Amino acid sequence: MTTRNRKSLMTLYSDVQCPFSHQARIVIQEKQIDCEIIDLVEGHWPEEVASANPYSYGPTLFDRDIVVFQPRIIMEYLDERFPHPPLMPNDPGARAQLRLMLHRFETDWFSMWQQMTGREKAASRKVKKTLQEDLTVLAPLFEQYTFLLSDEFSLMDCYIAPLLWRLPHLGIKLPDSAKAIEHYALRVFQREAFQASLTPTERGMRS
Repeated sequence: MTTRNRKSLMTLYSDVQCPFSHQARIVIQEKQIDCEIIDLVEGHWPEEVASANPYSYGPTLFDRDIVVFQPRIIMEYLDERFPHPPLMPNDPGARAQLRLMLHRFETDWFSMWQQMTGREKAASRKVKKTLQEDLTVLAPLFEQYTFLLSDEFSLMDCYIAPLLWRLPHLGIKLPDSAKAIEHYALRVFQREAFQASLTPTERGMRS
């Protein structure tokens, strides 16, 4: 998937099915950033990308002479580089709370991604059950505001939406007591920017 024009000075190398790449793509679309998005397939990275990203995983952003990797850092960089519309609150305390929640998502859920999608079936079932249970417990948080913990769309929504989009693909079904998450997810999925962020591979996860 390539967006905007090929003469852009900013380029995002993005895996077509990786949730971490998807997070960055949502931010780019929300802010309508002039950025070339180049599809990557795991194990087939161009040399310049592999040498720039020492972890060989997730998105890699080239912005003139700057190279940024690690999805949360890319997301915050884009929000600061292109401040409108803002995806983080202006208040330092609120920004700290948002970062803490992102850290919680990363530590509790996204850190298990390799296990969730790995070949070890027992380990995969265990972490999927943990995710299902965690989301069910936290479901009330998703009905307090229009978006997650705010009436304004934020980086928090960009961060968690790719995970929620992939739940059916992972074989995770939430109970009726977590309907608030389903309603929240639909609001996010219907956004024009979210739809524009999807690769054909990702669309197939819910076809």
